[in-house]
Order: sequence, then structure tokens, then C-alpha cells
Amino acid sequence: MNKYLKKVRLFASSLSIGLIRKKILITLLIFILFRFISHVPVPGVDPTKLQQLFGQNQFLSLLDIFSGGTLANFSIAALGLNPFITASVMINLLSMVIPRLEELTKEGEYGQAKINLYTRIAAVPLAVIQAMGMYAILQNQQIITQLAPLNLLAMVVIMTTGTMILVFLSDLINEYGIGNGTSSLIFAGIVSRYPLTAAQTFSVVGPQRIFNLVIFGALSLLLIAGVIMIEEAALRLPIRYARRGGQGGGQSYLPIKINTAGVMPIIFALSLVLLPSMVGRALANLPQQLGAPFLVNFGNGLNQFFQPGTVSYNLAYFLMVVVFTFFYTTVVFKPEEVSEQLRKSGAFIPGIRPGKATEARLRWYLYRVTALGALFLGIIAVLPSIVQGFTKISTLSLGGTGILIVISVVLELTRSIENLVQTYEYETF
Repeated sequence: MNKYLKKVRLFASSLSIGLIRKKILITLLIFILFRFISHVPVPGVDPTKLQQLFGQNQFLSLLDIFSGGTLANFSIAALGLNPFITASVMINLLSMVIPRLEELTKEGEYGQAKINLYTRIAAVPLAVIQAMGMYAILQNQQIITQLAPLNLLAMVVIMTTGTMILVFLSDLINEYGIGNGTSSLIFAGIVSRYPLTAAQTFSVVGPQRIFNLVIFGALSLLLIAGVIMIEEAALRLPIRYARRGGQGGGQSYLPIKINTAGVMPIIFALSLVLLPSMVGRALANLPQQLGAPFLVNFGNGLNQFFQPGTVSYNLAYFLMVVVFTFFYTTVVFKPEEVSEQLRKSGAFIPGIRPGKATEARLRWYLYRVTALGALFLGIIAVLPSIVQGFTKISTLSLGGTGILIVISVVLELTRSIENLVQTYEYETF
């Protein structure tokens, strides 16, 4: 408890530092602008029918929570950051097989700037495809009328532009605000939806409903405690420093976090696990003159396999969380770089030679520690969907994944503020 009271006091003291106060203010202003954009609708959509559809469709409700409510309003940012996240996953995977991209990952800020540029370029066609898929779904449900080619082109351009505006706001947070821009915008959208979700949940009250709410509330507290525990847990690997000038070497610890990758594996996994269902619905809803029977059947199959709440969906979601936890950990924590830094500083792991032996031992520890975090994240990612099957409280269970993102982002923001405070105090000293 003292640890968290200390964090609260640290946050309060950080507000007295001008630089940190400015960063927090810029982040809040970007959040307000994001919420304003999420309420600017795309013309030609019946909002009443749209709300009814989202109330009946679990897939669209989950997609709406992930987009922060921009989809239910069918705003100009209806696609959210989903195309950009998908493009980021694709570029990171391609960097493992394309030598040129792999070289860029090792070229510091210049290489990272190039990769960011390629990611934004790839996000544009993905946004176009997803906008067309969303139009096909809404047109099939008679929520939006069949548009003339020019009007359809305008709608796709508007939605694609909305996504790129969000990418721009994300970059502003990265440069001038606090925390990761992508996860922070998703966090802002999810939090803004919780009051409405809670109101919908408590609108129907009954003995069985109250009992289910109590069960869900208890499980939610366990979920929150579990996420905090995993986010804060780390393996403290002892390291020693070589003797210099006849003086004894010191001893310290190298922390290896159980969840080194943070919240990004959850965001990546949720983004990709929703994509096949979107493609499937678009193919299944193709007009008869355009859609071959094979494409329609294939689309129906994808839609059924990746339907939220099904066993196949939960299994795919679980595996994606596990895989992306390992994948993103290798991006964030590089054993070869850490080994080299230890060697240059005169530090070593007791009983392990510096260089390749230290790198191999770090990798050995990293994979085993990450396995625990990946399995835990995978379980708690699908747990809300499983609980929904017993409690029948769909509105709150849809927010289960949102809880993971919200808690992870709050902890990430806390660590960012701590780092800024320590940097300010060091510079002042």
C-alpha cells in the first residue's frame, strides 16, 4: 500500500514541474480533440438503425469499444487506429525476413524514422480496404443506402483521412505528450465508453442480474489485481562489477520484467483477431453479381470461425496474445545489446563469461520469464468472454479486454511520469 501511496505523491509533486505539467496538458488537449473528432459523423448514415445494430451485434460492439466509440457514431474516425496497428504488425514481421528492413531496425533514429514512414504508407491502403468492408456490412444491413461511385469514393477518402488524423495525434503525444500515443488514444476512447456501458448494464435490475453483477465485479477485481501483479513483477538478475583501482567491485541487479512488451501485444492481437471477421463479413455481403459462391462461402466461414465469444475465436485470441508477447519482447529487449552494455560498463553475471555466453544466458532467462507473462495475459484476455457465457452480462464482458488496456496504459503513464521526475531531479542536481 505504501508503494502506491508513494506513486500518488510522486504524481502530485510532478504537477509542480513546468515541463511535466506542460506534457500532461498537451496530452489532455489531444484527448479532447480526439473525442471531438469521434463525434463528427460521416454523411448518409441512419444513426438510429446504427445504434440498434450495435446493440444486437457482439462483433461490432467489441470493435466499437476498441475504436473508442468512433464506430457507433460512424464518425470520420470510425476505423480508429486499427489500419495503422495492422500495418505496424506487418512491417515488424517483414523486417524479420527482408534484409533491407532488418538493417533499418539497427540504424538507430534514422532507421526507425524510415520504418515509421513505411508503416504510415502501408496504413493507407489497409484503411481503404477496411472502409470498403465497413460500407459493405452497413449497406447489407440497410443502414446506409447504396452509394453512387463518386459518393462511395468520398466516404472512403473521409474515413481514411480520419484514420491518418488519429495517427498524427498519436505522433503528437509521442513527441510532446506523455506515454505511447497509440495506446493512449485507445485508452482515452475506452475510458470514455465506460459510463455508457455501466448505465446499460444497470438499466435492467433483477435478483439473478444482481447476483451475476456481484460475480462479475469480484472477477473484475481479480483481473485488475492480476494485471497489476504481472505488470509490476520482474526477475532481478544479480550482476557484479569488476574491480577497478584495487577497490572491490559492486553488486547490482538487472530487472527482466515478466511483461516486458507492455500493452502492445494485447492491442496487436485484438486488432488482428478482428480483421478476419471484418473481411469475412465483407465477402459474405458482396452483391451477387460481384461475389462468386466460393468467396461468399469463404466469407461466411471466416465470420463464423472468428465470431466473438466462440471457442475458435477465444483460442485464436489467446494464441495471438501469446505470440505477440514473445514477438514484441524481442523488439523491446535485445539480449545482444544488453550484453554489450554490460561488457562496456565492466559488469557481468556471476559465473557467466561476458559476450556470447552472457547473451545466451540473458535470452534463456528472457524466454522463460516471458512465457509466464504471455500465458497469463492470454488467459485473462479470454477470461471475460468465458465469464460472459455464465453471467450473460455482455456489456461488461466486452469491456474485459478494455480493462487490460486501461490498466496497462495507466501503469505505463505512471512509469513515464516517474522517469521524467527522476530526469528533472538529476538535471537540477
